[in-house]
Amino acid sequence: MIITVYAISKNEEKFVSRWAESMREADHVVVLDTGSSDDTVNALIKEGVKVECASINPWRFDVARNESLKLVPDETDVCVCTDLDEIFEKGWRKKLEKSWVADATQGRYKYVWSHEGKREGVQFLGEKIHVKQGFSWEKPVHEVLRYDGEKPQKQVMLEGVVLHHYPDESKSRGSYLALLELAVAENPKCDRSMHYLGREYMFRGEYQKAITTLLRHLSLPTATWSDERSASMRYIARCYVALDKRADAEKWFLRAVAQTPDLREGYVEYAQFLFAKKDYHGVLFLLKKALEITKRPLTYVSDPLSWGALPYDLMALASYYVKDYESAVEYGEKAVRLDDEPRLKNNLEFYKSSILLT
Repeated sequence: MIITVYAISKNEEKFVSRWAESMREADHVVVLDTGSSDDTVNALIKEGVKVECASINPWRFDVARNESLKLVPDETDVCVCTDLDEIFEKGWRKKLEKSWVADATQGRYKYVWSHEGKREGVQFLGEKIHVKQGFSWEKPVHEVLRYDGEKPQKQVMLEGVVLHHYPDESKSRGSYLALLELAVAENPKCDRSMHYLGREYMFRGEYQKAITTLLRHLSLPTATWSDERSASMRYIARCYVALDKRADAEKWFLRAVAQTPDLREGYVEYAQFLFAKKDYHGVLFLLKKALEITKRPLTYVSDPLSWGALPYDLMALASYYVKDYESAVEYGEKAVRLDDEPRLKNNLEFYKSSILLT
């Protein structure tokens, strides 16, 4: 099997050495540089990477990736698209080869998009490993692979293949909004682009625009994935909280829970809302339901906060406020096991002292 890694780059000199070392398990590594003003190109060449340069104007991620895909040698059996701020866990090639089957067209793998210290944050299934024939990239941002090949599409799970993302936090997301607005203008019926655009408005504090856009997402006939629908509902609720329209926010938190009763996220966000209202019994009810859900889905709408110390921290606090000090200690201990934050440790000692005082 011949494997080629392909990527795009711009001003990523500081990532080159780490990335190139991770990609050495491939037979070929090729990069399209789209206008670096630092030493990215020379650094890549020194690492043995084949580099070509091109200007993509106006900028679109799909155009850049399609141009980089053209650099992949024809002899390639499997293409692996990564970015320079990503690295594979060692041994990824052997795991890929072990899982790949003769009629496969695309591979899925665990993608860790963010990290919180040594812990993994947002994670979902990546799908950027594919055969060369029949695939192309589409959408100006949050680009995805489109398959128009002759043989039936077949995805395989690449067991044990894990790609980690360590982004440059100093890089601006300034172009994302314009590109998302372009994506929606090009295809207003695309539910995923509409969801992303509404989320971006929320991140930027444009709450009314976010609500309007997320409602458009929910109204689309193709918006059938419950997890993403629930996320749009949670985001609408967040916007209403920010606008101090708490009655409207609560309605949307309730809808999010009802949409996906098998996901933690809706329960946890609603519990945070009730905690602010000092409805501690409501907090305990919701979080007990949340903690009954023990399998975290590998989707990009899965919130790492719902799978860390937060639910136990809120349960400990709520238990304390309803004077159930033993439960406060129990949940406080579980929170500390998941996060060694000083506040959690101090709270646990306070809960323990409360028992002694009763």
